[in-house]
Amino acid sequence: MTSQPRTIVIDTPPTPNGNLHVGHLAGPFIGADVHARYLRATGRPVLYSSGTDESQTYVLASARKAGTTPERLSGDSWPAIKETLQVMGISLDGFAPYDDWYRSTVLEFVRPLHEAGKFRLKTVRLPYSERLGEFLVEGLVCGDCPICLSESRGGLCETCGHPNNYDELIDARSTADPTDVLTVREAEILVFPMEEYREQLEAYYREKLPEFRPHMAQLIRELFARPLPDLPVTYPLSWGIPAPFAETPGQVLNAWVEGIPAVIYTTAFAAEQLGERPEGPTDELWRAERGNRLVYFIGFDNIWFWGLTHLALIMAHEGRYIVPDAMVVNEFYELENEKFSTSRGHVLYCDELLGEVPRDFVRYYLALANPENQRTNFSRAALTKVVEQRLAAPWRQLAAGLKRATDAVGADVLPVSATARENAATVLERFALCYELEGYSPTRAADLIAVQLERLARWCDRLDEGGAGPDRERLGDLFLEVKVLIAAASPILVDLAEAAAERGGFDGLMTEEAFRVTEVKPFELPVLG
Repeated sequence: MTSQPRTIVIDTPPTPNGNLHVGHLAGPFIGADVHARYLRATGRPVLYSSGTDESQTYVLASARKAGTTPERLSGDSWPAIKETLQVMGISLDGFAPYDDWYRSTVLEFVRPLHEAGKFRLKTVRLPYSERLGEFLVEGLVCGDCPICLSESRGGLCETCGHPNNYDELIDARSTADPTDVLTVREAEILVFPMEEYREQLEAYYREKLPEFRPHMAQLIRELFARPLPDLPVTYPLSWGIPAPFAETPGQVLNAWVEGIPAVIYTTAFAAEQLGERPEGPTDELWRAERGNRLVYFIGFDNIWFWGLTHLALIMAHEGRYIVPDAMVVNEFYELENEKFSTSRGHVLYCDELLGEVPRDFVRYYLALANPENQRTNFSRAALTKVVEQRLAAPWRQLAAGLKRATDAVGADVLPVSATARENAATVLERFALCYELEGYSPTRAADLIAVQLERLARWCDRLDEGGAGPDRERLGDLFLEVKVLIAAASPILVDLAEAAAERGGFDGLMTEEAFRVTEVKPFELPVLG
């Protein structure tokens, strides 16, 4: 295994209660994939992993609605999700299964906290279905948010991002059967006292908050303005990993407590896929002494859990683990100006879209319309129009012009000027501003691809000015800058990069050194899309 510190890229594990649709891919997965590809192309070691989150009550709720078992639903969803990520070109180093290794990693994470007295017994009031004879929490219950009054699921409000625990939902009702009349019953559970970690959390965010996107920063400030609610560690449910604590017999771990050990496990699994499984404990790559960098890509509705409760759980291990160096948060993505809704059939699955549109076009549009700072919208008509006008048409224009010029010159090697090398460095620097975390923006990167492509297409049209035929050095300069654009676009336009590599137009790197050359070989541009 390499001893060089690397960036551990974490995409929050999706819930296996069905396949991923375009809305799922448009935020964290595209964002994480583009950044991971950029790191690799600039020669920096990265480990990008994910898996699925079987323990979530959303699996149980969805299975009940579908008339199946949660085991069957999650078992069918895992391969479907993995296939969707692959066909979308999401470059995971490992997509981990939910198995005994996963479960043992979770228990190895929570047991030391329990033994150190980090959890507390607490009597709470939980919604209860008398008809089913069971407690309803998290994805099994919905109601109105006590903070913003919007409809919310149990545990967290997607609209405002604030947590709601126990009996805090207004007019609580079952998600599987809204007609079920619920009561409230007491239960004794273990909780993690978040308020005890306020000082450490506030110290972390005093340093990091200026680096985060505005909406996340606002929510963090709102959360700190109130007492931090306890995180339930166990629940009296039948679905989940059995809690190994004597105080709570018959209970399971809250799925949200599994978050950090889950991604510790997916990181180790990904390393194993690369032939680098740690010789020591599963959490070896997360140990603070390894000096690795940790980056989260999450949705706005995951800030409370990943940005606060999970961070506090890491802190409770008292310096054993690295903390996130950055968290890239996206807003929600809509479909034709309405919220994606599987239950209402308002959904577009990736395999359906890829059956009609080339993958690079889909990736480009999802990057361009990425919900970075506000809700954005997927429109099939807009995809067709934007991709054709800003990407496909100018690329065809450039490819045809270069083919004519190359045929006219008939040279195997073309000279490159110092000006072209300077331009290459400038272009790479502009793209780095989009891809580096300090100003990370797939939207600006996608826009910059279009801007540079338009510039090169215009330049190509002027190669034969004066009627004397293309100048060899000008043509060589243009080919160098085309190669630079392909490299800079490679984290987004993955199929173009692969096809260009086969023709000598891309060597996998987007560093200034790779383009500090004095000559270039012409090549035929591949078809885009």
